Amino acid sequence: MKLYIFGFESACSFKTYFCCKETKTIVRFPPFYTLFLSCCILGCFTGFTTFAQDPQPPQKSIPPALTLDTSNIPWQEKITPAHPTSKSSRNKKVWLVSGAHAIVWTGTYIALNKAWYADYPKENFHTFNDFHEWNQMDKAGHIWTTYQLARISGAAWKWTGLPEKTAIWLGGGSALAFQSIIEIQDGFSQKWGFSWWDMAANTIGSGAYIAQELGWKEQRIQIKMGYWPYNYPEDLESRSNDLFGTGSIERILKDYNSQTYWISANLRRFIPVSHIPRWLNLSLGYSSDLMLGGMDNTWTDDQGNTVDRTDIPRIRRYYLSIDADLTRINTRSKFLRSLFSVCNAIKIPAPALEFNSDGKFRFHALHQ
Repeated sequence: MKLYIFGFESACSFKTYFCCKETKTIVRFPPFYTLFLSCCILGCFTGFTTFAQDPQPPQKSIPPALTLDTSNIPWQEKITPAHPTSKSSRNKKVWLVSGAHAIVWTGTYIALNKAWYADYPKENFHTFNDFHEWNQMDKAGHIWTTYQLARISGAAWKWTGLPEKTAIWLGGGSALAFQSIIEIQDGFSQKWGFSWWDMAANTIGSGAYIAQELGWKEQRIQIKMGYWPYNYPEDLESRSNDLFGTGSIERILKDYNSQTYWISANLRRFIPVSHIPRWLNLSLGYSSDLMLGGMDNTWTDDQGNTVDRTDIPRIRRYYLSIDADLTRINTRSKFLRSLFSVCNAIKIPAPALEFNSDGKFRFHALHQ
């Protein structure tokens, strides 16, 4: 599970391309995992503690006898911090974060070209419609990834000392720009094309972060991911191995049938006058399974034979569950706050009520 916590950041950025291309090799994925792990570490040690802080920290009361008359002190002096960030220090941090973004973007571009796009012919920029692939699970993945990238990037820009609104817009814009690199590369590939639906999903993920930061000054509604290994029947193991790989990390990154995406809302922030634990969330989830191909359950095997398994229905599933907002757990440890912020991208396993496209309800004692 530790690998999953740090490996998930690359899942949605690249998993669409792995799954649609139905590759059988695993050599192409480690560069992406390495780049994204670096990005996670950057966010963890530079700015993620910003998200873990209590939005309304408790104020220490001063006994009346010790209260000073501050009516004659200029307002500007009252709010000036004791140790303000110097301009030179802020500029250094801005350059550091800018350089880190540039390195990640450039490295991703080079890695994608060498690891994947170089194997396929290129042509003039073109678009294609992939909205119906994978029952929109890949679109949910794009939303989740861009949202999480915006969280990381926004926290890093806040750490530099830039004005809050500037940092927020830079965070959301950086995430969208990062995802756009991949889309543009697809647009020049003969086998695929630029997807407006992917870009729409990326924009939603970035916008979800920006809107909440500007409106609420916090992330009350979070976009999370869950993974629960799908148990494939014996006669489908070969197909699932071809599509999603055999290793656990490969499956986490590529197996849409095992993934669930959640919208997780903090109850206490919407119902402040209550005794609800401040960390308790209510979550709505979506998943789809029994998908053995992008558009439908037909494919061509290694011998060139067409396999038709349209007898297997592709099921959509909707969930209602509880969750935990780890960033609202009180702790004085900066390390734990950073760790909780990273892990908060993952849905906590909990009981869940399911309603599926077959019109049936089902209760899960534990679901992620």
